[in-house]
Amino acid sequence: MKHELNLANARLVLADRVIEGSLSLRDGKIAAIDEGKVARAPASDLEGDWLLPGLVELHTDNLEGHVKPRPKVVWPMMPALLAHDAELTAAGITTVFDSLRLGDDADDDRCYATLKESVAAIHAAEDARLLRCDHRIHIRLEICKEGVVEDFRDFMHEPLLAMCSLMDHTPGQRQFADIEAYRTYYMGKNGLGEAEMEAYVEQRLAEHDLWAEPNRQALAKMIRDTGTALASHDDATPEHVAEAAALGLTISEFPTTVAAAEACRAHGLWTIAGAPNLVRGKSHSGNVAAAELARRDLLDALASDYVPASLLLGVFRLHDELGWDLARAATVASLNPARMSGLDDRGEIAVGKRADLIWVTRSHGLPVVRGVWRAGRRVM
Repeated sequence: MKHELNLANARLVLADRVIEGSLSLRDGKIAAIDEGKVARAPASDLEGDWLLPGLVELHTDNLEGHVKPRPKVVWPMMPALLAHDAELTAAGITTVFDSLRLGDDADDDRCYATLKESVAAIHAAEDARLLRCDHRIHIRLEICKEGVVEDFRDFMHEPLLAMCSLMDHTPGQRQFADIEAYRTYYMGKNGLGEAEMEAYVEQRLAEHDLWAEPNRQALAKMIRDTGTALASHDDATPEHVAEAAALGLTISEFPTTVAAAEACRAHGLWTIAGAPNLVRGKSHSGNVAAAELARRDLLDALASDYVPASLLLGVFRLHDELGWDLARAATVASLNPARMSGLDDRGEIAVGKRADLIWVTRSHGLPVVRGVWRAGRRVM
């Protein structure tokens, strides 16, 4: 039996313009776009609000936050996943790359277990049709950790795996070029005293010297061989970007300087900036503001990172405060992330594309999600 639905009286945010009109959905895809007041009956009235493509989230640590809501507290995986999924849907996200780390550290000594449990739970929940979002896995690989290459071998052929990023959080470089910012962040996060912090920094520097380069080379080759989208993380210099390009990486997550973002353009790498950075107006670790990258046309995509609601807020911040037309602003959270991760069936409102859609109104100056459709079926 065919599943059909008509959505009328909406401002349709297409990839290149916004029009007033209606959509017809059939069997999970967009079957027709009608401009103007004419609508196919029967139809759901969207009351003149916006209809945007469902947001595509490439990097969110939110599932890890639900699994470990407090230090030394591990929440059961399935309820953590379902709560995370519901939060994403309310934020307008219809495709999510759950970003899960490999490489244990002081703040998380069970990365492998969390990833393994997450994969199993997503498969089980999807089989039971419990999930509203389409979930993929993005493995964040801490290249300075012994054993991370061996751990990754257990997941490199996982069907859910859709993206990997190579991370290096060594103090004094990349995200934490400012060593004092690094000390402040980790002392607060892990509850370390001065002496403990000094020992921790020394340990991280030693690990970098031992493992960073061999692990970077090995992991990049393994991931290239799978065809999975591969990103660098926190590039701070043109040299970092050149190194990433030479290894075959195609995405730069959260470049920390204008110089690095400009180098991404020169080398043909997509850039992702943090939506929380854009909404707050600054980086939490003192790096370049996402708004500055947007003003210089160095921003290709947004990721919500640690606040799912920031993705839609970021789209409207680009529109309201930086003067981007809404169609262009929406692409950084839908079409561009879909393209850079190889998902060519979604990310825009166009005939034949997957009917992943969000109904958005404005209240108190904020975008508010009123409805969500995943593959043509309403999930909120």
